[in-house]
Amino acid sequence: MSEGSEGSVLVVNSGSSSIKFQLVHPDTGKSSASGLIERIGEPEGRIVYHHRTGLAERHVHIADHRAGLKMVADIVAEVGRPLREAGIVAVGHRIVHGGDVFYEPTIIDDAVVQSISDLSTLAPLHNPANVIGIEVAREELPDIPHVAVFDTAFFHTLPAAASTYAIDRTVAQEHAIRRYGFHGTSHQYVSGRAAEFLGRDLSELNQIVLHLGNGASASAIRGGLAVDTSMGLTPLEGLVMGTRSGDVDPGVILHLHRSGMGVDQIDDLLNRHSGLEGLSGVNDFRALLALVGKGDENAALAYDVYVHRLRKYIGAYLVELGGVDVITFTGGVGENNVDVRRDSLAGLGRLGIVVDDDRNRADSREARRISADESDVQVLVVPTNEELAIARAAVELVGA
Repeated sequence: MSEGSEGSVLVVNSGSSSIKFQLVHPDTGKSSASGLIERIGEPEGRIVYHHRTGLAERHVHIADHRAGLKMVADIVAEVGRPLREAGIVAVGHRIVHGGDVFYEPTIIDDAVVQSISDLSTLAPLHNPANVIGIEVAREELPDIPHVAVFDTAFFHTLPAAASTYAIDRTVAQEHAIRRYGFHGTSHQYVSGRAAEFLGRDLSELNQIVLHLGNGASASAIRGGLAVDTSMGLTPLEGLVMGTRSGDVDPGVILHLHRSGMGVDQIDDLLNRHSGLEGLSGVNDFRALLALVGKGDENAALAYDVYVHRLRKYIGAYLVELGGVDVITFTGGVGENNVDVRRDSLAGLGRLGIVVDDDRNRADSREARRISADESDVQVLVVPTNEELAIARAAVELVGA
């Protein structure tokens, strides 16, 4: 581990079946240790991390999140120094759901942990895993400040018209039902980077950000503040995703239940066996396009449904913003898939949106423009960096 790790932040993203971690310096953005622990609880787990000589990979049984987080400490020690000697000034935790309770980075104490746990009814797949991540990290680093950064926080600014569901208001209030939005850390980071790339003041831009990965979401941002987003009470609403359905008629759920499916079965169907996987049998976009290339009709339909839904949200946000200055793609699919970027914005020249084919196909991992010179709307690809955003938020709060 380099001497530059002094002053770094350990960022922990303890997800429903995986743990991402990174030791990153908030000023330089350089990482001295990072990795992914996945397939937790399955017969064979997978660990991938950056070692001195490159990328290392192991396949071992990972019993639970607690065991996985202990491995994080072992890996950081292996590639550099033990956690307690690594010059860490803060630990930043990505927390999926902050409800109406948390809408800014928060120093973690026992009461905060309990509140995050209480919010598990709104995010049963994620918040319990987030809590375990906090508990184990606090055991490993008890004398370092821990900071919770919430996925929902950026969307706290949504106007009531965008955040309110049209159901009985008493029921909504009693059960904390509203649009919360997710991937907020990514949308905030990317919209800020887009402004920097263009040399424009964030406050003067109307932006649409498309975070497209296995989970996918769109946002409308005016002057740096979110005014709408596609995910809702949970991360299930909105765009078609790898295994999640996105928007469906609520009547579908009622119909399935009346037809004999239990609530847990329906939950499992919509969250784990729908989206691209439900339509084509695969949830990885590379595998999907390979099937499309072989003439698979189900895969072709899945792709068309994905793009159709994406175009609907882009159109809605164009109207909601009253015009847009920049549209930015990010996330694994958004950053790497030429076809999705091309097809989602095809035929929009009348609206001032023109993608340049050569720029779109250019192989790059840097922030870049893919719109044509004659395009009134700037179209960008900006790699997201949620870990760096979390690290900077943690250091800013600890310093304050």
